[in-house]
Amino acid sequence: MKKSYNIEVDCANCANKMEDAAKATKGVKDAVVNFMTLKMNVEFEEGADAKTVMQEVLKNCKKVEDDCEIFL
Repeated sequence: MKKSYNIEVDCANCANKMEDAAKATKGVKDAVVNFMTLKMNVEFEEGADAKTVMQEVLKNCKKVEDDCEIFL
């Protein structure tokens, strides 16, 4: 399953850090952050609960960029 989320991030470098943090989260098969459109596209692993996984993605992203936002 794939979903798209609006994000708030200050720079392209921060967006790359968010992408890496999302990809490292359990339950995420792949993630792409587009700084220009302020979107995060996430592909979830089979059977993963998107809402639960995205809460972990947000926690992990805040560890690398504490002022980022993902609008769930």
